[in-house]
Amino acid sequence: MSAKRSHRAVRWALLAALLFGASTPAAKGLLAAVPPQVLAGLLYLGSGFGLGALWLWRRHRGSSAEAPLSHRDLPWLFGAILFGGFLAPLLLLTGLRHTPAAAASLLLNLEGVLTALLAWVVFRENVDRRVALGMFAIVLGGALLAWEGRPVWGGLVGPLAIAAACACWAIDNNLTQKVSSSDPIQIAALKGGVAGVVNLAIGLVLSSTVPSPPRALAALVLGFFGYGVSLVLFVLALRHLGTARTGAYFSTAPFIGAILSVLLWREPLTPFLLISGAIMGVGVWLHLSERHIHEHTHELLSHSHRHVHDEHHQHVHGPADPPGEPHTHAHVHEPLVHTHPHYPDIHHRHAH
Repeated sequence: MSAKRSHRAVRWALLAALLFGASTPAAKGLLAAVPPQVLAGLLYLGSGFGLGALWLWRRHRGSSAEAPLSHRDLPWLFGAILFGGFLAPLLLLTGLRHTPAAAASLLLNLEGVLTALLAWVVFRENVDRRVALGMFAIVLGGALLAWEGRPVWGGLVGPLAIAAACACWAIDNNLTQKVSSSDPIQIAALKGGVAGVVNLAIGLVLSSTVPSPPRALAALVLGFFGYGVSLVLFVLALRHLGTARTGAYFSTAPFIGAILSVLLWREPLTPFLLISGAIMGVGVWLHLSERHIHEHTHELLSHSHRHVHDEHHQHVHGPADPPGEPHTHAHVHEPLVHTHPHYPDIHHRHAH
């Protein structure tokens, strides 16, 4: 993976965090008239329906150079949707009903930690002390940002449910990396659609409140950008950076949301906000300055994804393969041994 593409992937991850983080203060104005769970459902539906329409339009025009989901992708995607779009919202709702807001905000930082731990321990992504320290700094900054003095936990059921929700989202993130070589718009549309239906159904059952058409439309539009486009960028970053590093960059979203809340809603600029921002900045710098290089082996691999003919894509084309670059077609990677800087992307899942 070239340095240019790796830097672009970092920008995708940070832009995904920016869009998602910005959606929180933007949605605050809608909460006065729309219950939180209904609003979450509308935001996810805006993502799913908007991206689904975009995917159908691109497919009709034949303008997408991305590989569609294949049959071997479906178990991974089904698992990601089950854990992230179905189980996690249910567990989070249970936890929020039994846990004060301050304690819940602290516990939600577990998602980044658990995402990284699963990536390193179960899915064997490489990790060194620099990356681990950067991840710790970003999560610590998020915890400080959510700190409101001594939190009241409200018993054991609520915190355990929120921790379980974070674990489900961590599983979702790692399983989504497995399908990240496929069309990110198709992936995000399916995930957003399922999560939207689940959250909206829960919200309507609990509140029996139907938002007015203008507010519902505003939530759908906000969800398209803050959840949908953000998720597309997140999947692209997963493809090139791996799960732990993408999750670390995305964990800056709460800080972005807090800064925008200061600007939009005149919320106070607290010492915790400044300190957490500085600590997160150190963590991001540790990741940006990482240089992972060693001799490694590429085993025989056959797959399909959008690519250009770089050092990892030196294959023969048949008459049916599309011309021009970038393009998408099934191709074979022959065994290769070489040395260069790299991330745990879709081509570098080797042992260390």
